[in-house]
Formats: sequence, structure tokens, C-alpha cells
Amino acid sequence: MIRSTIAWIDDRLGGSSFTRTALKKVFPDHWSFMIGEVALYCLMILIITGVYLTFFFVPASDEIVYRGDYAPLHGVKMSAAYASTLDISFGVRAGLVMRQMHHWAALVFIAALVIHMCRVFFTGAFRRPREINWIVGVTLLLLSIANGFFGYSLLDDLLSGTGVRVGYSIALSVPVAGTWLAFLFFGGEFPAVEFITRFFVLHVLILPAMIVGLLTAHLAILWRQKHTQFRGPGRAEDNIVGSRLWPTYALKSVGLFFLVAAVLAGLGGLAQINPIWLYGPYDPAQAAAATAGSQPDWYVGWLDGALRLLPGWEIRAFGYTIANPFFPGGLLPGLTFMGMYLWPFIERRFTKDYASHNLLDRPRDAPARTALGAAMLAFYGVLFFAGGNDILSNIFRVAPEKITTLFRVVLFLGPAAVFFITRSACRGLARSGAHPTEGPVGSRIRRTPSGGYEDVGEDH
Repeated sequence: MIRSTIAWIDDRLGGSSFTRTALKKVFPDHWSFMIGEVALYCLMILIITGVYLTFFFVPASDEIVYRGDYAPLHGVKMSAAYASTLDISFGVRAGLVMRQMHHWAALVFIAALVIHMCRVFFTGAFRRPREINWIVGVTLLLLSIANGFFGYSLLDDLLSGTGVRVGYSIALSVPVAGTWLAFLFFGGEFPAVEFITRFFVLHVLILPAMIVGLLTAHLAILWRQKHTQFRGPGRAEDNIVGSRLWPTYALKSVGLFFLVAAVLAGLGGLAQINPIWLYGPYDPAQAAAATAGSQPDWYVGWLDGALRLLPGWEIRAFGYTIANPFFPGGLLPGLTFMGMYLWPFIERRFTKDYASHNLLDRPRDAPARTALGAAMLAFYGVLFFAGGNDILSNIFRVAPEKITTLFRVVLFLGPAAVFFITRSACRGLARSGAHPTEGPVGSRIRRTPSGGYEDVGEDH
């Protein structure tokens, strides 16, 4: 009966030839290609845990008096959103595990996206004909950061409420359109009662649909254009060396999914994150107390650092005041993502390389690109650590003003030093011809039983 049913479906849809072709598709074996799959599986865990949490979360700002399972907050006035999150944490079976899995999955998801894009950038996988997929990937990263912020802000605790206040100030600082943007996303002057409902719709419906749609397009383009691969024996621009989709690659991929799920489940059950019951509900009168030692999720840490480092400058021109938060909170992210969108075309303009590429560069073989990428990572890394200037001040017993001044100096000198050191190192490696898995030019490398490598002589 099963065979006849499949034959009936195939007779009408003609899917057997496509299935046979798909199962024979070859994927490269290099471990770095699995980073994108880690992001995909984190997204799947996010969707599964998010659906579970949606059944219990109440996206409302209505003020209630808490009478739930967490005794220390009994009798405290709070929003229905914050109260429902406490109920999820203490009154719903597996609620806290699901909450923490969801949060950890979001952090790892964006981290995997960033690492995956770094791999694509440093190896030149964004070049023709993959510019469109690079643009799709940058948009995925942008939407994921935004969705993480909206989800983090839904809980209406004292810490996330402080972040919402910062976001409102940044939106309001945008020249000309700032007031409209603030009212569109926040529903009115802060603290507006509608922002939780609007953030909820964005977080669980609009942005996830856009992310899934873009990810589907990303995979479809990848399938159509085939994978890139590193240079090596038997590898050329018009072939792929690796494992077939079925059974080898499929089984490895399924194993990776269960490994990712197990790690996230372990983190959700054992590693506490965002204990909102310790912060209490958001209260504008107490917001100042939340800023001491507060840290946002890592993927917006660089924005927090930029807000802390930029001096209190404001500009008035053409009848408009450009407020201070706009420069680090609006202009810097805008320039960052605009540069990422345009990079394939900028590099092509300078290198005059209009050819199609299916073989990847080693980072050392493109010293200017590698050095620039390393400098940019250093720049945003400094901003990230600057977001903890008050914590560093407390640890090292140094005045916060001195820590801030030091970060301002390092922000300009550090990336420049990283650029020249990285470029010099890449040029030196390129001249040497040495590679840890290939050895000097013309030699053959063999892996030993102990896991090391040895030179076995000339390759004739």
C-alpha cells in the first residue's frame, strides 16, 4: 500500500527524479561549513521553545498585583507581561528550562551567524556570483539582532525596561523621522502602554516570518549556485569534492542537530541567564539603580559601548537638533550595515576582479581584505568591552573616567595596529608558502595516528 501510494503521488507530481538528484548532491567536508548549520539548528530550537512559551506569556501592560509562586514579590504591582514571565519561570512545568533554552539559543544563533559571515568574508565567498546571498545574509543578521532586542524587551523587568528606554531615546534622536519612529514602535511617549503588544507582534510574527523567508531564499540560492570549497587536490572551479547528501552528509547533519539541541538544553537547565525575579518589575523611578553594572545581551554590547564612549555632542542644523544618541545608536549601525551590504561591490571596484569564483581564498592570500576585517573586528571588540567600563572600573579600582579615556584612545589606535600587523603576517605567510595541512610548496603532508602532521616528501 505504501509503495502504491508513493507511486501514485510520483505519477502526479513527478518528484522521484528530483529526489534522486537531490540525494546525490555533494557537500564539502570542511568543518567551517557546518557553522551555518549550527545557526539553522539554533533557529529551529528558537521556534520550538518560542511556540511553547507563547502559550503562557501575556503580552499586556495592564497593571496587576502579583500573587504567584514567587513569594518575595507578593503584593508588588507589575505588568501582566512580567507576572506571566514569573509564572512561566516558577509555575509552568519546564517553563524556566524553556525560557533559558530560548535565551541561550538566541545568543548562540546570532553568534553562529556572525562567525559564519566572518568565514564568508575572510575566504571571499561573497564574490560573484554570490553577492545576492551575501546581501540576504547581512539582512538576516540585522533582523536577528532586532528580533533579539524585541524579545528581550518583552519581559518588562527593570533591566530590560532600561534597555527599552535607551532604544526609545535612539529612535527619538533620528533627525526628522525620529518622533514618528518612536511612536510607531513604542506606541507613544515612553513609557507607553502599547509597546509590549507591538514588540510581541514583531517578535513572534513579523520578524520570524521574514527571517524564515530569507533563510529559505538563502538555502535555495545556495542549492542553485552550489557550494564553494577550499583549494586542494582534485578541486576546481567547476566541481565539488566532498560527501553526498545521502547518507553521509545527512547523518552528520542530523547528528549535529542533536548535539546543538543537547548543548542548548544543558545550558537551559544548568546555566542561569536573565533571572528577572532578581531585578523586579520596571519602574521609571528606579531605572537609575538598574544602570549600575547592567549589561545587555552580547550582540548589542557594541552599541552600548558606543553610547558610553561618544562625548555628549549635539548638532543643530537647518532648524533641527541632532541629539547625541543618534551618532552612536543610529549613524554607526547604519554605516556598519551599509558597508556590509556594499562590500562585494567595493572590493570588486578596487580589485577589478569581475570573474566568478567557486574556489575560496585562504585569508593570507588576500592580505588587504583580511587586515581590514581583523581591524573591524578589533574596532567593534573595543566597543563591546567599553560597554562594561563601569564593571572594569570596579574590578581594577580605576576611575570610570580614566577607563573611558583609555577606551577612546584604543578605539582609534587599536584597529590601526591590528590592520598593519595582520597585513604583515599575511604577506609573510604568503611568501613562505607554508600551510599547516599542506606544508611547503611541492611537498606532501600526512596525518599521523596521534593527530599530528608530517612531511612525507615531494609530490611528483
